Amino acid sequence: MGIEVLTGFLYSLVVYNIPLLYGTVGEIFNEKAGSLNLGVEGTMAVGSLFGYLVGCWLDSLFLGVLAAMVFAGLCGLLFAFFTVTLQANQNVTGLTITTLGLGIYYFVGHGVNKNLGWPSMQAAADVAQGWEALPIPLLSDIPIIGRAFFSHNLLVYLGVLIAILSWWYMKYTKAGLRMRAVGENPAAADSCGVNIDRYKYAHIIFGSAIMGIGGYYMALNISGEYLASTGWVNGYGWIAVALVIFAKWNPARALLGTFVFGIFKALEVYNDSIAYAFPNVFGWLGVIPLKVYTALPFIITAVVLFAGSVRKSGKANQPAAIGVNYYREDR
Repeated sequence: MGIEVLTGFLYSLVVYNIPLLYGTVGEIFNEKAGSLNLGVEGTMAVGSLFGYLVGCWLDSLFLGVLAAMVFAGLCGLLFAFFTVTLQANQNVTGLTITTLGLGIYYFVGHGVNKNLGWPSMQAAADVAQGWEALPIPLLSDIPIIGRAFFSHNLLVYLGVLIAILSWWYMKYTKAGLRMRAVGENPAAADSCGVNIDRYKYAHIIFGSAIMGIGGYYMALNISGEYLASTGWVNGYGWIAVALVIFAKWNPARALLGTFVFGIFKALEVYNDSIAYAFPNVFGWLGVIPLKVYTALPFIITAVVLFAGSVRKSGKANQPAAIGVNYYREDR
């Protein structure tokens, strides 16, 4: 029993980790280009809703992912238009995107649920088939960790791959280095011939599209039930913003950061099981109220934000021009 509980806990850890990974990597793209996008929550909510609806209606996981990316990318386009073209305040615009995105989720979701009938996940055969686990040969046969880490669906592997490729892109490609230059010193990048607006637009939209996949993953994980009270994303977007600081603006480090936060979320589900299976070591986990586990990810988020604001080392990799609009006339 102990082994089954441990395997289930580790498996859930990965499940809760992946949407945070998508949101964090997407926000890193925004911030590395010099844009502080606080609209992650709303962007993920829009991606979750339209990705799920399109995926179920068309019986396609691929089209669901594509829809999530397109509609979340439109949120990024709106943010870029206001902050890059119109030079609006980035903090206010990001909060507006979050409010708008959540409003769209509730308005459209309620309308579909009431007038068209909410699509059932079980009724979408192709989506369900695309959601099945794809065990990695040999690695998935390793006791305990095999099923937990190497027997997941396509979106889990895609999230890890995107994080690794994003790190490589930012560190070793010409476009990635130019994007970082835009986030560090846009005036210097502009003087070297880099189109600041184009790079900001491209990476804001692409980063937002990645956030949308994370929202869609959460929608599928809820098993298709429309949540009219809390929503599918339910605060994950705000945690992703804090994880950017925890990961020091590095997509590869985001893998570790989201893994840590996934532990707290998995404990919310498995605290009693772990306490029962390992009473001598973890029996105390069953004594802690469930609400504490629910609040833990957000408490840790606040701690990370506070630590990042008071420690100089926490800002070592922060883009110098983040949150600052670029006026070419002031160059």
